[in-house]
Amino acid sequence: MPADTPPPTTDLRPFAERVYERTLGSCHAVFLPTPVEDVVTWKGSFLTFPDFGAGEELVQELVMSLLDKGTRRRDRFAIARIVDDRGAQLRFYADGIRCGFYGRALREDVPELMAILAEQLREPLFDADEFEKARAHLIARVHRSMESTGSQASAALSRRLFPPDHPNHTPAPQTQLERLGAVTLDEVRAFHERHVGANTLNLAVVGDVDVPAMEAVLRAHLADWPAADVPARFGTDGTNLPPGRTVVPMPDRDNVDVRMGHGLSVRRQDADYIPLYLATYILGGNFSARLMTTIRDEMGLTYGIHAGLVGISTLYHGYWQVGVTLSRENVERGIEATLEQVRRFTDEGVTADELEEKKTTITGSFEVGLATTNGLAIALLKNLERGFGPGYLDRFPREVAAVELDTVHAAMQRHLDPERFHFALAGTLPEAAPPGADAAS
Repeated sequence: MPADTPPPTTDLRPFAERVYERTLGSCHAVFLPTPVEDVVTWKGSFLTFPDFGAGEELVQELVMSLLDKGTRRRDRFAIARIVDDRGAQLRFYADGIRCGFYGRALREDVPELMAILAEQLREPLFDADEFEKARAHLIARVHRSMESTGSQASAALSRRLFPPDHPNHTPAPQTQLERLGAVTLDEVRAFHERHVGANTLNLAVVGDVDVPAMEAVLRAHLADWPAADVPARFGTDGTNLPPGRTVVPMPDRDNVDVRMGHGLSVRRQDADYIPLYLATYILGGNFSARLMTTIRDEMGLTYGIHAGLVGISTLYHGYWQVGVTLSRENVERGIEATLEQVRRFTDEGVTADELEEKKTTITGSFEVGLATTNGLAIALLKNLERGFGPGYLDRFPREVAAVELDTVHAAMQRHLDPERFHFALAGTLPEAAPPGADAAS
């Protein structure tokens, strides 16, 4: 299959004028023809609303990992032969309150691949042996995460900031292992029956697209897919825990990963989101950001430090996070140095030059991400999920460019406060945790 790098287009019209938007039964689809020859890429998603407090996000992971392991009509090997022989791709994923799928194929093979996709979504086999393999794979993934100081620090911070029913809460590894040990194949089947359906089904199709032909294909295979009547069962707000510190002891580690942050009462559609995004990018978004130039380059305390907005959705709140990797000997010094820079950032604000530089960086990166059919499909789908529509591909760079310095400072003052930071550390500390620290397994 040709590489996913279409030549430059001579069509300079806004994306809003080049995208075809259709409602096909239960499917909200957008089509974007591009110059790439013979290749079509698609990406879709639907709401599933797992009960996070009951550990259903793990059941959901198992469901999605089993969709390509055979259907009630044909086994996994028959499907693999069709997909592989055509050089195509079909994948499934779970993502919080949503699940989704990705596909890529030659234009002439799209109808056959869409038929298989619909069959996998609607009629999975859920073979007992494949279930055990999938569960073992997920258990192994949890064990691997237990070896990563970064993963454990991030997860521990999430547990300080969000209750168990929130999509941003990551359960402790032992909690995940116990849940996976108890899950049954019948529970997986029941989750699929109750949750997997055309619930706000969005689909973006990009590439060598014949729009009327694609409409006919979707009407044949996805338009009549019924929605699953499942209520939204997830928390939208953070916890009310006072600021504090959690330590995850991990023996024989040379480095300690530190995460510090606090919840934000901001959602993706709010006016303050983009100013806050620009501000935190200036603080720690790339190699030329403040934290990298001070804590890493000038002080030599770390190889890696970053800051950003995490887990913010149009439906629930996320958080502001600063992360740094420190040697055992420099943990407390590194934390204090990082806090000093963050306090200076919130007290003094950012400069006009910094803001203009990061505006250029962010809009340039956004445009580079739209250079392939895959990047376009991802961006279109994300905007459909958020309710922004395909025209947001045009609006986002303009919104970034329009942000003024006073707007950034006002948003920072409203939302960012390092005195509210929670801390999570994972690794081998040089001595016992400070008084008042919580321990986490």
